[in-house]
Amino acid sequence: MEVENKMLTKIDEAMQRYIDEAIVPGVSFLILKDTEIIYERHLGFANIESKAPLSADAIFRIASNTKLITSVVLMMLYEQGKFGLDDGVHHYLPAFGDMTVLRPNAKSLDDVESAESPMTIRQLLSHSAGLSYGFVEPESVIDQAYNAAGLGGLGGTEVDLAAYTDAVANLPLAYQPGSNWRYSVATDICGRLIEVLSGKRLDQAIDDLLLQPLGMADTGFYVKPENRDRLCTLYAPLEPFKPMQGGLQAMPASADFSADERPRFLSGGGGMVSTLHDYARFIQMIVNQGQWQGHQYLLPETLRLMRENQLAEGVSVNFPFWPMPGTVFGLGFAVKQKPDAQESKLAVNEYHWGGLLGTHSWIAPEAGVSGLCFTQRMPGFWHPFSHEFKHLVYAAAEAGL
Repeated sequence: MEVENKMLTKIDEAMQRYIDEAIVPGVSFLILKDTEIIYERHLGFANIESKAPLSADAIFRIASNTKLITSVVLMMLYEQGKFGLDDGVHHYLPAFGDMTVLRPNAKSLDDVESAESPMTIRQLLSHSAGLSYGFVEPESVIDQAYNAAGLGGLGGTEVDLAAYTDAVANLPLAYQPGSNWRYSVATDICGRLIEVLSGKRLDQAIDDLLLQPLGMADTGFYVKPENRDRLCTLYAPLEPFKPMQGGLQAMPASADFSADERPRFLSGGGGMVSTLHDYARFIQMIVNQGQWQGHQYLLPETLRLMRENQLAEGVSVNFPFWPMPGTVFGLGFAVKQKPDAQESKLAVNEYHWGGLLGTHSWIAPEAGVSGLCFTQRMPGFWHPFSHEFKHLVYAAAEAGL
């Protein structure tokens, strides 16, 4: 039952302000208390030009929210005994044998040394294996190499997942496995592991193991023709480096963002679409100790492991442009160990992740609440609209939600 609460209606006002100032086109959000949806709103537009309202069944490109789905499915295979977390990745993907590592302060791809140990599946899931992306530090030697190979950002669309994985393995690592944290294509490699371990194409494995049983009918790697009118338009700000300055323009259709057909490259790190309600069901399952409507997807002890810090001592999440103080990484989730001065004390042990195109989800076990907040803005990860949403939800929880 929806709760009428003045603290919660402040969220409506705040999100509407972002819409009115043309910072985001629209916002769909909901709040869970334990597993119950207690507040939900769909504000603004799915398409600004046509004034199409944002509906409850709107479909969003969820970008890196895909990572949580891929990580959960891989851990389902872990529970089946398909692999061990400390197994070398090369046992299942031989291309990752005999890896080299860029030396500190390397000036070229030739300035390498041998890996001191094999990368492990635990390290893949926690972004500590030594892989990278093309946008983390675009001027760095490693990210320039990823971009030159067509592996950076949302790339990789010209090849399938197997070829993409081999191309990643052909590059040196950014650091010795397990010694640091760097956001990376590691979850795409986890997707290839799912294919090898399950004997199925990634989309089929995810559909069979998770989406169909959980009833996530609108979630997948593309939008079915009969549902394309529900896909939100993706917008970019006129001033990308001024997140609070208004002005949006629709992004041109491209292979990376169109979602009109099943892509050749199935990105377990960022390639899926979903709806707010589909993704909420996924979060409800996680909150409910891996069980939903009589089906046990993951054991409680597996989920506890996934939200425990997996990084070496002294290592933490260290984006150069999105500061996340007090945050470490588990198996697929970022984990907040210590809230900063502006955050609620109830944020201790919050585990979360979001997407570059403006989709966010988080679970706060100390508060007994979870939040989902979706828009379509590129870039929209770690944006003020999502921070304000979370701040207001925590304020409501502190007031006795």
